[in-house]
Amino acid sequence: MASIRLGFEPTTVTVPLDRILPTRPVPADTLKTPKYRAILASVRKVGLIEPLAVHPEKKGDASSPYILLDGHLRLHALREIGQDAALCLVSTDDEGFTYNRRVARMTPVQEHQMILRAIKKGVAAEDIADGMAMDIKQLQERQRLLDRIAPEVADMLKDRMVSASIFPVLRKMKPMRQIEAAEMMILANRFTLSYAKVLLAATRPEQLAESEKPKKLEGVSADDLARMEREMERLHRDIRAVEGGLGDTMLVLVVAKGYVSKLFRNATVADFLDRHHPEVAAEMRSIIDAIGGDAQTLDR
Repeated sequence: MASIRLGFEPTTVTVPLDRILPTRPVPADTLKTPKYRAILASVRKVGLIEPLAVHPEKKGDASSPYILLDGHLRLHALREIGQDAALCLVSTDDEGFTYNRRVARMTPVQEHQMILRAIKKGVAAEDIADGMAMDIKQLQERQRLLDRIAPEVADMLKDRMVSASIFPVLRKMKPMRQIEAAEMMILANRFTLSYAKVLLAATRPEQLAESEKPKKLEGVSADDLARMEREMERLHRDIRAVEGGLGDTMLVLVVAKGYVSKLFRNATVADFLDRHHPEVAAEMRSIIDAIGGDAQTLDR
């Protein structure tokens, strides 16, 4: 089995700014936007939160310049405040679009952890709020984001762009129910406040953190909620059952695909099937393509 190729080197490096080569200029109008001003304030007050993504111009040469793949505004802000070096992720690929596809923006959980680290380092709350373009109340809410949230849930959602407003809803559930709700969100790929409220409304009283009934949703009866809960639990069990055998099933299909593909590479076999069984040949080719696409999706 082929090994998985890492997209980045396992450790970050500190690179002098004069050795980082931007791939595009930063327009003057961009430097006047609220986005850039927020980045500049954040870098000045809190420091570089997200490392720059770079690729060495010449591999194996320690003195080689680095091509900047992502972080042009952060680089400009670092230069503006007089920094002489930056923490960087070294990409094993020299294509900027690859970085943007594989690395997401900062999630609410990552932002929460960054705030805690900044506070631990002694950065004043006012400076953090100013650097992140939010008021003190918002900062305090982000600081308490994971209070009474199960550690398993925090780990499941740490790399997902969820709405920060779902955490107060999850907090109303007991830890095991929080985990179930987080799993349902991931399976459904829905991380919105409205979906979290539906899960809360479908939660049994004994699974709530406090012995009070959740607020009823308008237009949804108790029978509807009970049926929704049963359907969610059944869907959850069905998906778990499918996930349990999915790997083995895909392995069998990929092996079968390899064998059939090998047959079609034999010109005599392919010609015989095309002349005498064209429908079968076309169907088998379409199945081969479908298995290849499913395997790539599963791999991603």
